[in-house]
Amino acid sequence: MNIGGIEFPEDLYYDRQHDWARVEDGLVIQGMTDFGQRIAQEIVFVEMPRAGREVQQGETFMSMESGKWVGRIPAVVSGQILEANDELEWEPTLVNESPYEEGWLVKIELQDPADLDNLMRPDSAEFKAFVEEQLKEYAEILS
Repeated sequence: MNIGGIEFPEDLYYDRQHDWARVEDGLVIQGMTDFGQRIAQEIVFVEMPRAGREVQQGETFMSMESGKWVGRIPAVVSGQILEANDELEWEPTLVNESPYEEGWLVKIELQDPADLDNLMRPDSAEFKAFVEEQLKEYAEILS
């Protein structure tokens, strides 16, 4: 789905901090949206969490930096981190270049499927309104 010239894959879930979640067999792959990486601009550093760490939905578990921004990244779901994308330590710009594929952040074992109910789907009116509001707020950065 395209909103304001920014792509949001329809098979993903989204939070209000510009993160996405892809669900695959009880596993949630988390990343930053194309919108998020555009407003953050070039990512220069990613502090990766360790595998095995327990995370809670909405709580910060890692951070990223660009030239003018330090972002604290919350978990999209609660569970245990099974894998972190170690490639980002050496090539943090993968978040910019391939936010929905190679630039994924972590894989989390989904503890409670009900966590997904707290996220938005791209075809919902709530998500469209949220993105349109964000497009206005960040218009200067995005232009």
